[in-house]
Amino acid sequence: MTGRSASAVLPPSLRAWLGLMASLAALVVVVLGVLYADDSKPGKVDARIGAAVDGVGPPWRHVALATDFLGEPVGAATLVVATVTGCLLLRRPRAAVLIVAGVGMAVGTATLLKSLVGRTIHEGNLSYPSGHTAFITALALVVALLATGLLGLGRTAGTSLVLAAALVAGAAMGWAQVALGAHYPTDVLGGWCTALAVIPATAWLVDRMADWLVDRMADAGRRERR
Repeated sequence: MTGRSASAVLPPSLRAWLGLMASLAALVVVVLGVLYADDSKPGKVDARIGAAVDGVGPPWRHVALATDFLGEPVGAATLVVATVTGCLLLRRPRAAVLIVAGVGMAVGTATLLKSLVGRTIHEGNLSYPSGHTAFITALALVVALLATGLLGLGRTAGTSLVLAAALVAGAAMGWAQVALGAHYPTDVLGGWCTALAVIPATAWLVDRMADWLVDRMADAGRRERR
């Protein structure tokens, strides 16, 4: 591996697959947004899943509340600070930048989509897509990309790890949101797909910007030595 490939936050072997995944995820976000625009009630799928999950009692309600806290400002900030610190300790500054930029973009995109789609739940609260699910999925994706690079995983193993991390994190937060009645199941799917669409694109941009800065610094160093 070249130094540039080794430091890339989006491993070259995963770029094509994650690019396709991001495109499909973006399509799902758009389709669901159109289907549920300005809606204020659950769809058929929402009603069936919600009936089985909504309103859980102790001790599972406590688990749901604890999971939900991870997407609240204090919990989310704690997770971001901890993961950024870990990236810096591992000497992976690009991953640290991606955590801040990628997670911020995922949550920002979810917030913007809520206003554009206008779907509501519980007395007019905007619900599509789920920002909590977008946040935790985005964070899990970045951590999985970091692990893929550190372990030198190939395309199959790396893609499997990234998708597994996204699925576990998204499913856990999604279950909590539906169980607490904060979101419809399709809101959760929209939030999950939002992260899947945003993180690969942001990771590619971080790598491009970092490579550009490295090249500029190298050019400046060569000019000084002349």
